[in-house]
Amino acid sequence: MADLGKALIFFGAIIVVVGAIMLAASRANLPIGRLPGDIVYRGRNTSFYFPIVTCIILSVVLSLVFWVIGRFQR
Repeated sequence: MADLGKALIFFGAIIVVVGAIMLAASRANLPIGRLPGDIVYRGRNTSFYFPIVTCIILSVVLSLVFWVIGRFQR
């Protein structure tokens, strides 16, 4: 049970950090989620939004971060 508690605290801390980063990005007017190439369809009664370019950029950035962390752990 102690391991589960530690895991929940760890994931909760990650969620708080990600939330703080998202708040800071929105206040700094960074266009995360509104980049050119993101797919937006607005109909009369519906809207569909798929941030494909944002996903690709975040994937590349996170891959680089984890690669750097992995290089320092050796």
